[in-house]
Amino acid sequence: MSGPSTYQPKTGITRWLDTRLPILRLGYDSFVDYPTPRNLNYWWTFGAILSFCLGMQIVTGIVLAMHYVPHVDHAYASVERIMRDVNYGWLIRYLHSNGASMFFIAVYIHMLRGLYYGSYKAPREVLWILGCVIYLLMMATGFLGYVLPWGQMSFHGAVVITNLFGALPLVGEPITTWLWGGFAVDNPTLNRFFSLHYLLPFMIAGVVILHIWALHISGQNNPIGVDPKSKADTVPFTPYATVKDGFAVTLFLILFGYFVFYNPNALGHPDNYIPANPLVTPTHIVPEWYYLPFYAILRAIPDKLTGVLAMFASIGVLFILPWLDSSKVKSLRFRPTARWFFILFVIDAFVLGFCGANSPDAFVFQVGDGIGLNWVWLSRIAMAYWFIYFIIIIPALGLFEKTLPVPDTISSPVLKKEEA
Repeated sequence: MSGPSTYQPKTGITRWLDTRLPILRLGYDSFVDYPTPRNLNYWWTFGAILSFCLGMQIVTGIVLAMHYVPHVDHAYASVERIMRDVNYGWLIRYLHSNGASMFFIAVYIHMLRGLYYGSYKAPREVLWILGCVIYLLMMATGFLGYVLPWGQMSFHGAVVITNLFGALPLVGEPITTWLWGGFAVDNPTLNRFFSLHYLLPFMIAGVVILHIWALHISGQNNPIGVDPKSKADTVPFTPYATVKDGFAVTLFLILFGYFVFYNPNALGHPDNYIPANPLVTPTHIVPEWYYLPFYAILRAIPDKLTGVLAMFASIGVLFILPWLDSSKVKSLRFRPTARWFFILFVIDAFVLGFCGANSPDAFVFQVGDGIGLNWVWLSRIAMAYWFIYFIIIIPALGLFEKTLPVPDTISSPVLKKEEA
């Protein structure tokens, strides 16, 4: 926690405002004088990067909404008009479409950092859960936005994903009918998706505010997982963290700029440049790359309902992670065995992504006619490790793992490193 406020208004106007609406005090205490662990590394800059991404998506989305026509007969043409006729429309559209991928790249790194350094453990359970809520809202927003261009992959992806809800007993059919606005994916569906896609980013912004609030109550975690014990363990947020965040955002913008200006369609699917046609189904329907691991889990199970439940469970297990890990040590720096299992988990996530991107019947390798390992079986193996990691390995390591000695304070290992 940041402790009592140290803000001192220096002019008559700021003193007057401070007694009526202390917003300057809130900003100063939150982003200037906020005590930050002195040993934070660049993995902690992705919070600022994600804030930039959210702002970028909201601003570009509002501009695109001014020109987009949410009608099945005009949606595809309106996107093309934005690209060709609207001043800098191509730039706004590419910033928005590639911005979604950049958003997910940053959030996946942010989440993996939280897993590696134990940022989900007490007293930060609510902070972690709010982050998972943001992630779910991002997934919903990304899917809704992917449908709006009304290309082939947009339309058929909407058909596949909305039909998944129909597998749920009792509530499945009403939910599907409500999403469709009728009895099939059609114009009411597109209108609903456009409205929800416009609404959800503002809901994300609201949860982000709660996320930051929870962060300031519990305090930031750090690479060694030891909470600050004195003022020697911390530095003011500005200029130390802000300069580091600014540098990281600049590097991130270089990557972002490469995709926007030099390879804007690399992360999309070429079939989405074909207008939606309900009578022609693409050979291989795939979602955007950031959904591929969960899409692989869905396809790994032949039964539709079980596959849907497994897909949602693979995300839901993140919400209970703080109570699955019983280890007293937060950071994997001091947990060598857990570190190896974590590395295998990261590899497993990439394997699931490759499985989701490939046809389930195709072979990873083949030793004879129809004999070999196909992608669906590899998906099942990778899915098994995903659940085993969270449900068995993490709880077991907390009970049996022998950890390395943890420093008493943040400042002592930092100062020893500096002296060396």
